Amino acid sequence: MGELDAFTDVLDYPMYLVTAAAGNERAGCLVGFASQCSIDPPRFMVWLSKANRTYRIARDASHLAVHALRGDQKDAAELFGSRSGDDIDKFEHIAWRWPADPDRGAAPVLEDACAWFLGRVEGQVDGGDHVGFLLSPVEQSPPGRVRPPLLLLSDVLDLSPGHPA
Repeated sequence: MGELDAFTDVLDYPMYLVTAAAGNERAGCLVGFASQCSIDPPRFMVWLSKANRTYRIARDASHLAVHALRGDQKDAAELFGSRSGDDIDKFEHIAWRWPADPDRGAAPVLEDACAWFLGRVEGQVDGGDHVGFLLSPVEQSPPGRVRPPLLLLSDVLDLSPGHPA
């Protein structure tokens, strides 16, 4: 048993889908380690596994897009969490677009996410097997009228990862 297991085993946090683009490449993955980390200025931190392709693309990206998924979007979670971009182009299997103002930065935005934001990468922090990307929001989805149930860790525990952590 790991040193944090007794604590983390009781958590059921939201899962996010993070996308990146650099050069002619784009990538995306399912992320469980993420949180708002400042109110003023607004900042959000996402942690990407060093083992996956999204991390390799994100290292050179100026912006990342972070998407909240509804509880009924397990298919998107499975696509981005169980498949590797080393093997398939995930974006051929899901509706997406570029942000409204690509001059402000770009990362693929998923059409069906219940909420998303595009964040400028302000810095990176090595946390061990994951690297944290500190994001400053530059564009976001319009506000929703209702707060739908989100896709949670417990909803995806049965998925096999596309890469080990």
